[in-house]
Amino acid sequence: MKFVIQRVNYAEVKVGGKSVGKINKGFLVLIGVSNTDTTETADRYIKKLIGLRIFEDENGKTNCSLRDVDGALLLVSQFTLYANCHKGNRPSFTEAGSPQHAQELYNYIIQACKNQMPIVETGIFGADMKVSLENDGPFTIIFDENL
Repeated sequence: MKFVIQRVNYAEVKVGGKSVGKINKGFLVLIGVSNTDTTETADRYIKKLIGLRIFEDENGKTNCSLRDVDGALLLVSQFTLYANCHKGNRPSFTEAGSPQHAQELYNYIIQACKNQMPIVETGIFGADMKVSLENDGPFTIIFDENL
């Protein structure tokens, strides 16, 4: 599993020119799933995501979590996080999870986050999405197999 987490002032996902998910202050999270990922893997990533302290406190230190700042989540599936470019110039995506497995885990992640956070927006699995954002910092964290 891979999460690319961007601290944002705002982020939005559009499909076919229509907004399908939009947040203000919070995290835009790009989510990649492999076939070896499980709900246990997802639970570990979600716990770390929700507790991640990368917002500034009153002293300017990155000491506050998403909950501390009343932040929101925008969760977007992105199989291209598993692009393998070791051979040639055309990426291979064989390490990405099958669409059925990835969608099941993506939906699981969405529901688990909604159980813990008041504002959770999403993209649409498998859709051609246009993502816009204002990265705050910029601040980007990657969770991957080393988590």
